[in-house]
Amino acid sequence: MKHRGRHRRRRRGQALRAFLAGTALALTGAATMISASQATVAANPGTLKPLTSAAETAPLRLKETQVPQRSLDRLSSSMGRPVGVSAVLDSADRSLQDAIGCTADERRALPVAPSATAAYCWDAADTRSWRAGAVTTSGDADDDGLWGANRVILSAWSRTGTAERGGGLARVAFVDANDLNRLTYSWVLLAVPVDGGRDYRGLVSQVSGMVWYENKLLVTASGDGGDALYVYDMNRVQRATVDSSAVGRVRGGWSAHGEQWVLPAVGSYRLAGGAGAARPDYLSLDRSTVPDSLVASEWTSGDGDAAARLWRYDYSSNPGRSGLLATDAGGYAHVAEAYASKASGSGPVLSYDSQWYLSRPAETEGDHGTLWRQNTSNPAKATRCGADETRNCWSGESESLSYWEQTGDVWSQSGRALFALPLGSVEKSLS
Repeated sequence: MKHRGRHRRRRRGQALRAFLAGTALALTGAATMISASQATVAANPGTLKPLTSAAETAPLRLKETQVPQRSLDRLSSSMGRPVGVSAVLDSADRSLQDAIGCTADERRALPVAPSATAAYCWDAADTRSWRAGAVTTSGDADDDGLWGANRVILSAWSRTGTAERGGGLARVAFVDANDLNRLTYSWVLLAVPVDGGRDYRGLVSQVSGMVWYENKLLVTASGDGGDALYVYDMNRVQRATVDSSAVGRVRGGWSAHGEQWVLPAVGSYRLAGGAGAARPDYLSLDRSTVPDSLVASEWTSGDGDAAARLWRYDYSSNPGRSGLLATDAGGYAHVAEAYASKASGSGPVLSYDSQWYLSRPAETEGDHGTLWRQNTSNPAKATRCGADETRNCWSGESESLSYWEQTGDVWSQSGRALFALPLGSVEKSLS
């Protein structure tokens, strides 16, 4: 029976890859027929400009603050003993649909070239009124690509609307990716302790950036006061005990807006650069640097001439600071490297082997976006398609770029589509 099950999974995987290849051909054909009125690849942004002066890098520094241990202990004492990732995966009761079962609109969110080699879509009812955000994986978390014995994908979503109507919330899907032919997941609400750990509130932010490194999860906090990043401990997941739309302590226990699990922050990084401070809007991990580094970028309007800044922070090598950024004696995280890019309007960022990749969304709904590759010595290149090789080919609204070094795949999501493709195929399309 085990052999037959393995063969069935292999046949299903082969069928899915064949389907995705056919989808890519169909999208390529559509790109070839795009009318001349639609946007072509934007003007070449050229090379990256290094930012080296103190005046240029000081605005990018961050100040670290940790939630007092007594507050975390008080919260766990009231809520129960914290659990880790495996407990959340064991409770996974929802499934992602592979690309064969996705709608035509969902498949149109996939890149034209290079084409996805794995693709899935989220259930419309389960994500209604929520906006897709960043992706990170156990390939970021540990150098063997596993967290314990599990392959895991984390997918962030933010609730639209006002706080009075349940808006201003953020949650993360913990996806069991041990079998790529059958992805299951469970939701975890992101929270921030308040009142000395006697209660918690929801994170009020669009999670455009998220990186899981060692036992810490760093999350962008663009809408949550002066904090730039929140820090979460992946071994401190708490169980909600009351199923209600409320968040925090309620009559009879604890609620997480209907979710089974809640993850309270254990620290934060606050903007400390003064005038010209740059908020990290997008994040990724670079394992090609020594030490490993957190990559960040800011969003700038594609309508102006302002350059977008790209930079990185080193991770700490202190065993007692697992998953935290390297800081000085005052608790400040300083920039290890910074650049200015003329690829304005770009969003998600990825850096690997001295190459920087920037995703630029489509200018019009339903069109495709651009994926730029930049460095300090060569003109930028973009993925292109169409009969004249001048059309945008990337996903129209890619929300993240996360490189799983052990498999060689880049993971991203666009709308309700979650997808992966080899970094090697990106390089091939750029050359």
